[in-house]
Amino acid sequence: MRTRPTTAAAALTAAVTLLLTGCGGSDSEDSGKDKIAGDTGASASASPSPSASEDGVDRPEIKLPSDVKNVFEGDATGDPVKDAVLADNERMINSIDEAITVDAEEHPALKFYSKDNALITAASYVQSFYEAGTTWTGSTRYYDREVTLSGENAATVTYCGDETKSYSKDRETKEVKKTPGDADDYVSYSARVQKNADGVWQTTNVVSERGSEKCQP
Repeated sequence: MRTRPTTAAAALTAAVTLLLTGCGGSDSEDSGKDKIAGDTGASASASPSPSASEDGVDRPEIKLPSDVKNVFEGDATGDPVKDAVLADNERMINSIDEAITVDAEEHPALKFYSKDNALITAASYVQSFYEAGTTWTGSTRYYDREVTLSGENAATVTYCGDETKSYSKDRETKEVKKTPGDADDYVSYSARVQKNADGVWQTTNVVSERGSEKCQP
């Protein structure tokens, strides 16, 4: 399981700062030049998210390090609207993990796919990794993904996450902390999304439950 740092009391302030200045950061002149957080020595690779050109939307590119992978199951429902919602849900998840694992001056995808409470929560979560000096490596699986539409421009996405093969990594020493999987590695999510004027299904709020029984095998 990737260790999730405890968010500090000033997390909200840190989150706002993160949104204005970009993730991570450093006082050195060489900071934020698209280096991979933790300096793994591995190049960033294209995210498995659906391509930006499929629907004509001008989307920010998302790249994850080669040692970080998100696997999404059930991305084709047969309903083009639900499929579009799931595609942007994937991009939202990848945008958060890019912000955690790649140290860059800006992470435009984070604000592109999340807004309102979801954006503040995501920014605070990302910042907590930098403050703790950690990142993550490995593979996370997302499954049992379902979309419930609410009119033409709103929906709810529910899904499960399996973190049994994703692990916490120290940014400075690159040491990976591998721990055996347990019930806390299974997380249930319920995300509220809205379609904006550009046709992007942005996440506005996310509720999660770690150790969720319905997500365990």
